[in-house]
Amino acid sequence: MTNQDNSWKTRTKKNTVRLGLWTFFWVLTCAITAFAPKFIWDFNTTLTIIAVVVNILVGFGMILANRTHLRGLDEMQQKIQTEAMALSLGVGLVLGSSYELLEDIKLITYEPEISHLIIVMCISYMIGVIKGGVKYR
Repeated sequence: MTNQDNSWKTRTKKNTVRLGLWTFFWVLTCAITAFAPKFIWDFNTTLTIIAVVVNILVGFGMILANRTHLRGLDEMQQKIQTEAMALSLGVGLVLGSSYELLEDIKLITYEPEISHLIIVMCISYMIGVIKGGVKYR
């Protein structure tokens, strides 16, 4: 293995770990923002605003870490990721719009939740990554 290959693998691993940490902390701040106002600080407005702002800032950190991660991948991996993200975005846009309309036109009796859409987008992203990995093997 050449030094360049080793350097690339080390950088990719570092970027992947960094992205994983940012994602973990973003999910953590989402949970804090969602549950702490009710269960910890009794809907204190100042603390809730701080939690929302921190969640948004950590979310932007996660976005930047994702960009760094993607830029560090080789061309094939970038293509797989791009195609998976395009699938996830398309599925999210089409199904999310339709899902919201279902309540408006009285085909469902409950209010659509963003968490349902996030789950569908994550599943479609994973399918895209797996499909791309198989396709480009």
